[in-house]
Order: sequence, then C-alpha cells, then structure tokens
Amino acid sequence: MPTLRSLFAALLAALAGPAVAHVTLEPAQAAAGGTHKLSFRVTHGCDGSATTAVVLRLPPGLQGAKPMPKPGWSLQTTRRPLAQAQERHGRRITDELAEVRWSGGPLPDAHVDEFSIVATLPAGGPAPLAFPLTQECEQGRLDWQDAPGSRAPAPVLRLQAPAGPAPHHPH
Repeated sequence: MPTLRSLFAALLAALAGPAVAHVTLEPAQAAAGGTHKLSFRVTHGCDGSATTAVVLRLPPGLQGAKPMPKPGWSLQTTRRPLAQAQERHGRRITDELAEVRWSGGPLPDAHVDEFSIVATLPAGGPAPLAFPLTQECEQGRLDWQDAPGSRAPAPVLRLQAPAGPAPHHPH
C-alpha cells in the first residue's frame, strides 16, 4: 500500500512535468458558424528566455478573421487565396487570413500575455480546429503544432452545434 509520502512525491512529479507549460486557447469551445474572439495565452518563454514573436497559422475556413494589435508589438499578416471566391455582405472575397505574426515585446518568461483574433467559425462541425503556433524567443523557439496530449500540442478549438440563428456581425 502506498504511503502518504510516496503519494505526495508522485503528485509533485506530475505537477512539475511539461504538461502545465502550453499555449492555451480561450475559449476552448465555441458555436460553429458564430463570430468569436479567440485568445492564445502564452504562459512562459523558451527555457527562461523572453518571447519576442508569436506566429499563428489559421486553419482554412475561418471567415473575416482579423488580428488584434498589441501595444509595443508589430503586426504582420499573410493571406492565402480561396479555392472558390465567395460573396459576403455584398463583397466578393477571394482570399482569407492565413497567418498572423506579432513581433516585438519582449514578453519576459515570468509574465503571461494573450494574442487574439476575431473570426467567424466554419458552420460545419463538430470537428475541432487546430491552430499551430510558433513562439520565438531571444534564445530558441517553441513550435506548438503537435496532436493533443503531446509535449507541444497546437491549441485546439472544439466546435459546438449552433444554439440558434447566428447574430449579425460587422466585417
């Protein structure tokens, strides 16, 4: 039978592992077809080194995605062509946001910050959407792009069935 001391040691070892040091996504789930603010929380640097850039790659199918600027950080975006042009709000859309790069900072290892976008999620679901993210630091980098449960999982948004008609949203 395990002693209290061995149970306590096992608990400390579990808490000290790499599982607590990931980039997280708020919210973790959202209604398909709805417009949502998605915030990617960076909770640490690269082995103690300050974060100097965050590069977010968006999955295809997000509509009207727009990044939120951050004071003290520069913002660059990359767009990709749509396979087929779409009509949205009386406008012909031929491309979509593919990547957002926030650079500058720096964000010290001891601090936490969020990097956000606003986007309309795909109406189809309920497949989860993965958002691969690269965190560049003064020394080193972390690539958050693997499957959930791995050492470097990409932030994932679980889509839920819409609760009702989509609210009006400006683009």
